[in-house]
Amino acid sequence: MAKSVNKVILVGHLGKDPEIRYTPNNTAVATFSVATNERFKDKEGNWGDRTEWHNIVVWDRLAEIAQNYLKKGGQVYLE
Repeated sequence: MAKSVNKVILVGHLGKDPEIRYTPNNTAVATFSVATNERFKDKEGNWGDRTEWHNIVVWDRLAEIAQNYLKKGGQVYLE
């Protein structure tokens, strides 16, 4: 039996193109940031927006796919 579960789903836009590098063992690692936005109404009834940035790291073949297909401003779904 699992002691805990932590699952995250993000839908947002890339802040910049993924940056790829390779470890000494030639394993691909890509990093990129994703912005998620929340629209809310404050106590006075005024609408506001809040942006949160998430730093993402992907490895191996997924890193190479990210480099080839993800571009700044593009929308992504991450699970």
